[in-house]
Amino acid sequence: MRREGLSILFRLLGPITPHVAHSLWVELGFGTDILQSSWPKANPEALQKAAVTLAVQVNGKLRGTVEVAVDAPRERIEEAALANADVAKFVTATPKKIIIVPGKIVNIVV
Repeated sequence: MRREGLSILFRLLGPITPHVAHSLWVELGFGTDILQSSWPKANPEALQKAAVTLAVQVNGKLRGTVEVAVDAPRERIEEAALANADVAKFVTATPKKIIIVPGKIVNIVV
C-alpha cells in the first residue's frame, strides 16, 4: 500500500520536479526510468460516497449537522434533522416549512 502510494506520488511529481522524482524512482527500485511508467488512473469505485453530511439550520442559523445516505428520501432526511439533539432545542413547535437542498443543507422554519 505504501509502495503504491509512493509510486503514484513520484509519477505526479515527475512533471514538476523531474530530476528529484526520477532519482527517487530509481533509488527505491520502481524501475530504470520514470518516463516509461504510465500515468496513475483513478478508481471510480473509490470516488463513490455512501453517506453525506448535511448542515441543519433553524430559521437560517446553523444549529447542527446530520449524516444521511446519499440516496435517502426526503422523509428520512427530515426525521434525522428533527431528531438531532442540537436542533431539537430550537424546534419547540411544529415546523412551518422544511427546505432541503439535496446534498448540502436542511433549513427548518419555525
